[in-house]
Amino acid sequence: MSARSRRIRFWAIFLLVLLAVGGASAGVYHLRQVQSAVMLPVAPARQGDFLVIIRCRGELKAGRSVQIYAPMVPNLRIAWLTAPGEKVEKDATIVKFDSSSAEQTLQQKDAQLKQAQATLDQAVAQAKITAEQDVSDLADAKYTLEKAQLEVSKQEIVSRIAGEESKVDLGVAEQKLKVQEATVALHATSDKSKIASLTRLRDQAASDVDLTKTRISQMVIKARIPGYVVFSPNYSQGWMNAKPFKVGDNVFAGMQLAEMPDLETLQMDAKVEEIDRGRIGVGNETRVRVDALPELTMPAKIGQISLLAETTNEWPPTRNFRAYSPIPHPDARLRPGMNGGMDIVINRIPNAISIPAKALFTRDGKPIVYLANNGHYRAVEVQVQARNPDELAVTGVPEGSVVALVDAGKDQKK
Repeated sequence: MSARSRRIRFWAIFLLVLLAVGGASAGVYHLRQVQSAVMLPVAPARQGDFLVIIRCRGELKAGRSVQIYAPMVPNLRIAWLTAPGEKVEKDATIVKFDSSSAEQTLQQKDAQLKQAQATLDQAVAQAKITAEQDVSDLADAKYTLEKAQLEVSKQEIVSRIAGEESKVDLGVAEQKLKVQEATVALHATSDKSKIASLTRLRDQAASDVDLTKTRISQMVIKARIPGYVVFSPNYSQGWMNAKPFKVGDNVFAGMQLAEMPDLETLQMDAKVEEIDRGRIGVGNETRVRVDALPELTMPAKIGQISLLAETTNEWPPTRNFRAYSPIPHPDARLRPGMNGGMDIVINRIPNAISIPAKALFTRDGKPIVYLANNGHYRAVEVQVQARNPDELAVTGVPEGSVVALVDAGKDQKK
């Protein structure tokens, strides 16, 4: 092989090796660039209205709740309860008490009423008979008096002895009339008193019957609003053993048995820190969320704020203000007692650029973000307009930019 052929072969091999090395380097560089782009999480910078919020926690409560109390009836025992958690309609039966004893008492009272009425009717009939007899006896006495007066008028035409006898008979007739009149008055007064006494006994028996019927009617409690019944704990066995009322429990008159929250008046009762109290007011827009339904966000407004800070029962105790935000048209799945949160809107920045809070970093004491471009990250200084727990409003970042969520400077050094 000639020297020229050897040189051509050498340069051909050299070019092939050079091309292979260049291709491998390009591949490695491209691979590193792809790996860098995939490994760093990024997020877009959005442009739009930025809502400056105060985030607080709380729970759902009903603005209106109907209390259910035991009727004013002695010796109550629960015979039936509606199932806990079951929805009931208005006027539906929710509690029944054992009425067997009251119904037995009603039968006794009704028998006493009938007996009192019969006794009164008998007394009225007897008084009527006595009055008629007295009228007859009084008429006889008047007739005897008139007859005696007539005999006395014959004194001029009869003997003196007969005249004196007529005068004596007249005096006796007058006395008998007076006695009869007194007897009639006595009978009338006695019968009136007796009838009044029996009437009072009859009315008392009728009142007892009505009272027993009223108590029996109160032994069935109906719902005054539609919703769910939340039974109160029964503390008759002590505070440690308190459980919700159940069938068979004895109940005292006037005890609170349960309550029915009005689900149309649900509101978020949230705790507001003292430092944030001066930044909010009644009428502020809110966004209400509940932990059980994370996909649900409900717009509302603050309806009331507590005048004073309240001490919680938590340990260590804290003092917070309470903000109440009624929910218009609440979702049917919402229930009182659900934990959740509320974002109170205190300001609105139009056409602002917002980025996640994780995308902001500090370099040399100045806030920066890392703009991503095909796997390359460039630090850009920004100015923060407003801060929220999860996002920031900034200037200095163009619309449509993509920012890194980790410190790209540290990652590139590694």
